[in-house]
This record gives sequence, structure tokens and C-alpha cells, in this order.
Amino acid sequence: MNKKIIDLRSDTVTKPSEAMRKEMYNAEVGDDVFQEDPTVNQLQEYAADLLGKEASLFVLSGVMGNQICLNVLTNPGDEVVCERDAHIFQYESGSPAALSGIQIMPVEGKAGVITSEQIEPFIRPSSAYYMPRTKVIEIENTHNRAGGTIHPLENIINVKQLAKKYNLYYHLDGARLWNASVASKVSVKEYASHFDTVSCCLSKGLGAPVGSIIAGSKEFIKEAFRVRKAWGGGTRQLGVLAAAGLYALKNNINRLEEDHEKAKQLAAIINGCKNLKINLQSVQTNILIFEPVNISIDDALLMCREKGLLLSTGKPGFLRAITHLDVSFDEINMAKKIIEEVFN
Repeated sequence: MNKKIIDLRSDTVTKPSEAMRKEMYNAEVGDDVFQEDPTVNQLQEYAADLLGKEASLFVLSGVMGNQICLNVLTNPGDEVVCERDAHIFQYESGSPAALSGIQIMPVEGKAGVITSEQIEPFIRPSSAYYMPRTKVIEIENTHNRAGGTIHPLENIINVKQLAKKYNLYYHLDGARLWNASVASKVSVKEYASHFDTVSCCLSKGLGAPVGSIIAGSKEFIKEAFRVRKAWGGGTRQLGVLAAAGLYALKNNINRLEEDHEKAKQLAAIINGCKNLKINLQSVQTNILIFEPVNISIDDALLMCREKGLLLSTGKPGFLRAITHLDVSFDEINMAKKIIEEVFN
């Protein structure tokens, strides 16, 4: 008999539910390059309304979403300011340089948060022709590498004022914005209202098999549609995937609260293990970043795997666990026992 595997490597490992698969099977489709796929169009209209933006565009991944946004907002030689551990800097394969000819200015933050006071000294003087031009300020909410931390709304607004002061664009990497909204009780529309452009994933905590949404003005989305095509993202009968995203938005946002509770339960066990360290204040949504003591990362991953628990690595020297809809509370209890066995 096969050992039960509890996969906490990421919330991207989820599989479509039976109800989601039914929606995919029954999806009405057309040619999306001609903008004639009715299910894609419905998803984009629904998402734009949810985010409070004029228009939105379905793209194939979170990286594609972020990079299309940055490409449209910049010209080659421009610079984007973000937090040092931001996904666009750490985990997108050097795409800003490779795809758009732009560079990143990383700023040291705290728990994934950078303030206007920290950002302002890194904004290039517009008169300095010999420097890159600062064009975009980017914020990530929730912040992956910081452990799923929520960016405070007050700081988001303060940074928006800084962006306005210097006539800069303001982009939100909201891959897990749904988690931030559920945990903070701030609507996604309120969060998104402060940004020029937004990117949100459907394939993480919401359980869709693929896809992200980018949103902004109609003019922005028109140009984003062109860039998506240029990068090979023009698809045909995409409604079979859009149907999954639409189902996810309509059914799987409110349930994220369960994933947050699972994470808190795991965090309590981790905090009690003598060979693990965790900052409980950082456990705000569904991501846990914790540090093994007296054991290497590789050994820790292997020993957990041998007992049926899959973890991943976070920033260097740390382990990561992410709770999601495909791991039940009973399986979380099993994971807690494995963690105690390995790290006590």
C-alpha cells in the first residue's frame, strides 16, 4: 500500500476539483486571438469588476502577468524599484532584463514591506541623463519570501502618494492578493484601487490549474494584449482553462480562511520544536517560512519526505510550507506529527 503523501511544497500543486472539471468540460469556447472566446471574455469582465478596473486580461502564468505589466509601463533602460526579496527580482528568471531591457533596484524592507521613506532615496533624479530612469514602484501582497505577510493598506497608500509625486507607475504583484483580502478583511477592489496595474494568480490558493489575471485601464490592457501575443501567449480555444479560473474566483476565495487556520496550527507545532525556529508574527496567511537548527536543509527535506511530508525551501537556509485546499485538516494533523518526529 502506498504511503500517504502530504504535499506542502506550494499551493500550486492543487488539482482541479470535480466541480471545476465539470465547468471546464462544459465551457463554451471560441478563438481568443480574435477575442471571440465567450468564457475568456466572461472571466475577464468578472475579474475586472472584482478588482475595480476598466479591463483585465487572462494570461498563462504569474510571471507572464508581472512581466507584461512591467513591459507596458517601461522602455528599455528604465528601472523598477521593489523590495529586495520581491518575486519579480528573485524568482522570475531575470525576465525584466531579458524581455524588456529594464533593471531592478531592490530596496531592503522588513517582512516584505518597503516604506516611502525607504524608497525615495532610490528614485533617480530626472535630470541625470547618465542614470537609468526610475519608472515603476512595485509592491507584492502577500509577500511570498517574507512568509505570506500582508502589506499594510496605510503603507500602500503612502507609497502611492510618493509615486504620484515623482510621476511613476505603481504596480501590484498580487499573486496571493485573495489571501491578503480574506485575512485583512480589506476588499481586493480596495487594494487594487491604489495601483495602475495589478497581477493576480488563479493557480495558487484558488485551485485553478493554470492562469493569472492582469488588470488596469482599457488602454493598458489593449497594449498588454499585443505584448501577450508577441511573447507567444496568444491562444485559441482558451475557454476550457478560463472556465477553471472563473469557477475559482466565484467559489474558492472565501474558503482561503481555512488555509490560514491550517497554517496557524502548523506554526504552533513548529514553534514548539527544539530544532526549528519560526517568527509567529510572520504567519499571517498560508505560507510558513522556518529555520532548521542543527540539521541541514537537505537532510530536513529528506527526512520529512521519507515520512510522507513534502516541504520546499524558502529563502536560503529556510524551509517553506504552504497550506492549500488539497490538504485537509486531518492531513495537517498528520503533518504536525511528522514535524514533531523529525525536529524534536
